[in-house]
Amino acid sequence: LANIREVDAIVHVVRCFEDPNVIHVDGSIDPLRDIETIDLELIFADLEVLERRISKTAKSARMDKEAAKELEFQERLKKLLEDGKDAILMELQNEDEEKWIAEYNLLTSKPVIYAANVAEDDLADDGANNSYVQSVREYAKEHNSEVFVICAEIERAKKEGSVSKKELLRRIAKIPGVYIPAFYDVTYFEDGRVKAITPNEPGIPAVITKAIIKDLNEFAPPTNFVVPMVGAIQDRASIEVLRGCVRGCRFCQAGFLYRPMRQRDASLLNKAAQDLCANTGYEELSLSSLSTSDHGQLEELLDDLNEWAPKEHVSLSLPSLRMDNFSQSLIEKTTKVRKSGLTFAAEAGTQRLRDVINKNVTWDEIEKTCSLAFANGYTSVKLYFMMGLPTETMEDIEGIAETAQKVVDLYYSLPKRGKGKGVQVTISCACFVPKPHTPFEFVPMDTEEMLRAKQKHLLESVHSRKIKVNYHDSTTSFLEGVFAKGDRRLAPVILEAYKRGCYFDGWEECFKYDTWMQTFADMGIDPAFYCQRAIGLDEVTPWSHMDYGVTHEYLVREYNKALAAQTTQPCNRACHGCGANHLLGGPCFDYSQNLV
Repeated sequence: LANIREVDAIVHVVRCFEDPNVIHVDGSIDPLRDIETIDLELIFADLEVLERRISKTAKSARMDKEAAKELEFQERLKKLLEDGKDAILMELQNEDEEKWIAEYNLLTSKPVIYAANVAEDDLADDGANNSYVQSVREYAKEHNSEVFVICAEIERAKKEGSVSKKELLRRIAKIPGVYIPAFYDVTYFEDGRVKAITPNEPGIPAVITKAIIKDLNEFAPPTNFVVPMVGAIQDRASIEVLRGCVRGCRFCQAGFLYRPMRQRDASLLNKAAQDLCANTGYEELSLSSLSTSDHGQLEELLDDLNEWAPKEHVSLSLPSLRMDNFSQSLIEKTTKVRKSGLTFAAEAGTQRLRDVINKNVTWDEIEKTCSLAFANGYTSVKLYFMMGLPTETMEDIEGIAETAQKVVDLYYSLPKRGKGKGVQVTISCACFVPKPHTPFEFVPMDTEEMLRAKQKHLLESVHSRKIKVNYHDSTTSFLEGVFAKGDRRLAPVILEAYKRGCYFDGWEECFKYDTWMQTFADMGIDPAFYCQRAIGLDEVTPWSHMDYGVTHEYLVREYNKALAAQTTQPCNRACHGCGANHLLGGPCFDYSQNLV
């Protein structure tokens, strides 16, 4: 639905077939219920947008007659939506109202075409004997809409006549970046390790290479999306400013998967951000990426955004701030409307361990960053760490508490701190989960007993009420680790666990750890095999046939450097030969320029 506000009409595909192998989320087939559910969601989304519009118009209506007229129209339109009717049914009285409703770009103001998705047998008579199709047609007639009948599988083959599903998949598999698991056979050693992954169809590539957008400027970020009808965690407008990362943190899967780093131009981002805030009504804009402060035009972008954002009461947030390039300028340019919280990722409590994971952050940089924040009126800082990292000892755990205590002491040592205010340092500590396609894919994950012992030791190492400690549940992290390195043999486990009631696992009250463990046991699967054993440097893995750009040799090289606590500089300073440049067909950066 990301770009749905930009379209001229909406095609709503509704299920009009029965198949016991394709489970409906509601447990039964009822296309009218599905239509009404989606329509209600669109109405709620439109109400959210309209209420934001009303809030802004009301501020001008007292002094502006035109604004007062528009406010009256907005209230009528709101009443229509609250009655459960679509905006397209609004009776427009003049050209101004036609102009206003067009500007709002409401979802329910667009015409809807219903596509009845049927089984192959119902295509011959155009669904005439399908009761589901007939009910949709009657509904559409009452709402001045159209209905057409489709069958997804057959539509793909219509242009070429009788093409089998297997043939279609065979052709699709030749598209770069497309993986069809059925076309690959996996053999195993007796101990469960993968022996080989081989194509079982002619012309199928032995290795699947990821597809990539070489120039992000050719794909502007979306400026419309459905506004949630309830408050969401990420309840703000968000613009992706860059993709990938130059840092090379050895634990970060996203940093390796999305290489090489590519950024959008400041002018493109500014225009997209302004349109997005205008279309959604959000008053907070997040500049999103893996490392936003590494954008080469960040200062220019912030200057452009601040030309209009404060006037529209839109605040700016940079969720991916680095300690080594946090500056007074960034603070000033991101707090013109309101301050947001500050979170910095130190990741490890000692310099030795930060070097192991290639974090490239020193205490001097932590001290400088926190001093700058405190001098600008901040009294709370969140520090993000991980425990269970490779080569970690209890001294490294103590280092987490010591780092937080040094930040507290730093606050009280500054003469320009906020008078009469205390400081709050929050330690947020996650359990490290080794991920594929990273230098740490070879290491075993800490056991739950080890993680709980480290969590207990961390709590015992904190001696100040100014420090708050949060940490992740080790059982959910264990399950994450299992599926992170899992293979196709886990698919039946997931299905069976679902049948036993394991869903919404991200909610603590819904997480059924014992059910998951019993399911593994009943199906003869040892979950620890996947995440709590070391992987050989030359071992075939379930993802060995996936090429994300970074070579296996580079991951091994970085793993060995990690064991020696040796760091690797960001790749915009020098190329380290990871292999991702072959995706672009040339160098990732112009090293003749100053990119640091």
